[in-house]
Amino acid sequence: MADLKNQLHWVQGREIQTIFIGGGTPSLCSIEAMEVLFVGLRKTLDFADDIEITLEANPGASDREKFSALKKLGVNRLSIGVQSFNDGYLQNLGRIHSSQQAIETLKQAQVVGFDNINIDLMFGFEGQSIDECLYDVKQAIALSPAHISFYQLTVEPNTFFAKHPPKLSQENAWEMQEQGQLLLEQAGFIQYEVSAFSQRPAKHNLNYWQFGDYLGIGAGAHGKITTEGKILRTLQSKSPKDFTQNNQNKITAVKQLSFEFMLNALRLKAGFESDLFTQRTGQSIPTIQQQLNKAQALGLLELNDKRIQPSEKGFNFLNDLQVIFL
Repeated sequence: MADLKNQLHWVQGREIQTIFIGGGTPSLCSIEAMEVLFVGLRKTLDFADDIEITLEANPGASDREKFSALKKLGVNRLSIGVQSFNDGYLQNLGRIHSSQQAIETLKQAQVVGFDNINIDLMFGFEGQSIDECLYDVKQAIALSPAHISFYQLTVEPNTFFAKHPPKLSQENAWEMQEQGQLLLEQAGFIQYEVSAFSQRPAKHNLNYWQFGDYLGIGAGAHGKITTEGKILRTLQSKSPKDFTQNNQNKITAVKQLSFEFMLNALRLKAGFESDLFTQRTGQSIPTIQQQLNKAQALGLLELNDKRIQPSEKGFNFLNDLQVIFL
């Protein structure tokens, strides 16, 4: 709460549309601690009537009683880090839950009335077959979540996988992605973003991809705020001891704004309305017209008077499209 109060001046007079409580395993916090947090949030912030409040929950870290208490506090969306329904791959990832625990966790949340649940699902593990990947997708669909995040295992710097990257052919990874997406779409999950499939798109996710503002609260958090016509990026220290003091704020260079906007907004399958570019960057469409024309000529982008949208080719080769605006 101290960190929030330090940053409160950035959002004075603004209604809060979404809250995402993540960055680890917040579901491990006691209900008493969560009660203190929510009382503080409601006293400090102006909540929208239809606010979306998401909490990250790892399988095995919550039970029916805790889910019920969280729902009463105002949490109305859960994001559950399942990752896989294969116990071997879960162990390789260093996860402490089993596939059965993942299934039980989701069912317990549904029993107490959570109907807006995301499942995180990875593919691209070393040795994973296409059939194993599709089994995971089918299991996720069978649990009837509202949202499934389906993405390839990402290798982060300074991790075990960075030193020992998984061996998987790009051809197999592409096949997993294509067939997995097809299964999701056949089950009624609409792809609205590169790795997001939903019967109910997440408002919080959309805000990111539409280059909206957000406060980053807590150790290691980052934020984006529009202030006095400029874009401010905030980064809190990762140290729990001094993150309220030892943080970094940086104004984004004007020449970088169009690229940052396109880097995010082009991840949306439906693209964006051209007016949004001006609203979020303060720049007009003619400033990027040359790049737009180039992307269109390459068959990567579809343009009309009001909307800019990746073509099917552009969505499949997104990096090639985004780099045009660099």
